[in-house]
Amino acid sequence: MIRPRPKRPLLSSARGKPAGESRLQDLVIITGFSGAGKSTAMNVFEDAGYFCVDNLPPEMIRSLVELFMHEGSKVERAAVVSDVRGGVYFEALQAVVEELDALGLTHHTLFLEAAEQTLVNRYKETRRRHPLAPDGSVGEGVTAERSLLEPLRSRADLVIDTTTMSAATLRGKIADELLPRQHATRLAVTFMSFGFKHGPPREEDLAFDVRFLPNPHYEPELRDLTGRDQAVIDYVARDGRLGELYERLHPLLDFLLPQYVAEGKSHLVIAIGCTGGRHRSVAIAEHLAERYRTNEDLVVALAHRDIDKRSRDA
Repeated sequence: MIRPRPKRPLLSSARGKPAGESRLQDLVIITGFSGAGKSTAMNVFEDAGYFCVDNLPPEMIRSLVELFMHEGSKVERAAVVSDVRGGVYFEALQAVVEELDALGLTHHTLFLEAAEQTLVNRYKETRRRHPLAPDGSVGEGVTAERSLLEPLRSRADLVIDTTTMSAATLRGKIADELLPRQHATRLAVTFMSFGFKHGPPREEDLAFDVRFLPNPHYEPELRDLTGRDQAVIDYVARDGRLGELYERLHPLLDFLLPQYVAEGKSHLVIAIGCTGGRHRSVAIAEHLAERYRTNEDLVVALAHRDIDKRSRDA
C-alpha cells in the first residue's frame, strides 16, 4: 500500500517562498533494479496521459520539476525513470526525493525489484549487459546495484516484487496503486498455473486447487508433455470431472469478473494449482484464458510459473 505523505504549502526551492500557481498534481519517480520492469511501469503512466521521461539523472529531475512548477506549465502529471544508468548522478536521487518532500509537492516513489536469479535470467534472455557490470557477470552487477539501491528502497512509497509477475499483472498492480481512478483502464486478468510443490503463488487474488483431477504424471507417455498437449487434456478430462469443474467454474467467473470491472479494479490474478504445475493446472489456465480473451472488458494474459520445472514426483 502507499504510504501517505503529509500535505505542506508549496515552496520554491530557491527562496523558501510560496511558489506560483502550478498545475502539477502528481510526480512519480520510478526506480529499482535493472531488469525489474521499469520500462513496463513507465508505459503504464504514459498510457494514462502522464508526461514521461526515461533515464533521467537526479540533477535533471530538479530542473524538470522547476519547469513543471512554472506558472506557464501545462503539465499536470509526470513520471520519470531514474536508475543506475545515470552513473554517479544516481547517488543524488535520495537527496532529490528529500527535497521534493520539503517542497510539499505531491509525489510518489515506485521501487521495482525481483529475485537475483530472475534478474539474471531476464538479462540472459535479452542478451544485454548489466549497466554496473559491462565487462563482468550480470550477478556481479546485481550485487553492486543492491548496495546502491537499499537506501532508496526503504524510502519508497510502493515496493513491487516482479519475480513471478507477467507484464500485464505488473501493469494492473501499478494502475491499482498509483493511478487516479479516472485513469483506470480495462481489467487485466492473468490466468496463472503453478505447482504446490514449488510453493504457493505470492500475488494471486483467486486460487483454485485442481489436484483432485487425474494426474498425467503417472503415465509414462504423458509425463514429458504439458497441459498444452491435447493428449494430456484428454487424459485429465477422461472421467468427466474436468467438464463438471468447468460447469461450475465458468458461471462463477462469469459473475465475478463483471463485478471487479464495475468496482474499477485494474488487475486480477487467477491462479490454478496442481502438484507439479505442468499438466492439469496448465490445461485449465490455457482453457480459461482462451475463453475470456474475446471479452472486450478484459485484457487477458497467461503465465505458467512452473511449466519448465521437471521432477520425479508430481
